[in-house]
Amino acid sequence: MSSFQTEARSRQSVEWVMSARQQLAHALIDPFFVEVLFDQLSDVVFFIKDLHGRYLVVNDTLRRRCGYKRKSELLGCSSLEVFPAELGAIYLAQDLEVIRQGRAISNRLELHLYNDGARGWCLTHKIPLLDQNSQVAGLAGISRDLHMPDESHPVYQRLSEVVAHIQRFYAQPLRLEDLAAISHLSVSQLERHMQRIFELTPKQFIIKTRLEAATRLLESDASITTIAHACGYTDHSAFSRQFRQVVGLAPAKYRELLRSHSK
Repeated sequence: MSSFQTEARSRQSVEWVMSARQQLAHALIDPFFVEVLFDQLSDVVFFIKDLHGRYLVVNDTLRRRCGYKRKSELLGCSSLEVFPAELGAIYLAQDLEVIRQGRAISNRLELHLYNDGARGWCLTHKIPLLDQNSQVAGLAGISRDLHMPDESHPVYQRLSEVVAHIQRFYAQPLRLEDLAAISHLSVSQLERHMQRIFELTPKQFIIKTRLEAATRLLESDASITTIAHACGYTDHSAFSRQFRQVVGLAPAKYRELLRSHSK
């Protein structure tokens, strides 16, 4: 078969698939069938929202973590009404940014705090949903829990030495070149294998390690500046900026939230 014939057949195949997809989409009784599938995933939060950031579809994991008995209690609400006020405002602003700009958020490392006091690290993805006129009609998103590393991977042992180094020296400046040297890998190999085994880039792993230490220290009475330096930040503002970006709250507000849950 000539290259021209192969290309023509490939084009016909793509056209057939697109036509079949459109036919199936029009034939479905419930376009939100994915809700049932995501209900089976206890480590993934799933949602669809309207142009105002209000929940239209949620999975059971989100319902459970937010402390509701029924999914219907979340529907029609925005994050501002579901999460603690400071966090809800941040999540809603993120939603509206995706909707206004029509741009996806991918692999954003976040520490989520829920109404029951539970917290966990996850990677968040949000995409704008387009209508038939290519206008943004809403958004869909997932937040997937970080999992334990794949210890069966042949490079795991090398990376475990990198992880141990980060966890021991997170209060000091950490260069990717030095971490790569510890693992006897190039920087690009280190980044690729870290993401494959730990689901995080080396930079994300450093951030996660530093902020985990910070959340523990925020349970004490130490000053924010003292905590910043203890966790590898050069100043109060750099620490607060990154903490807010990942957690959604300023360190002082996070401390207040911790104390309110402990009462």
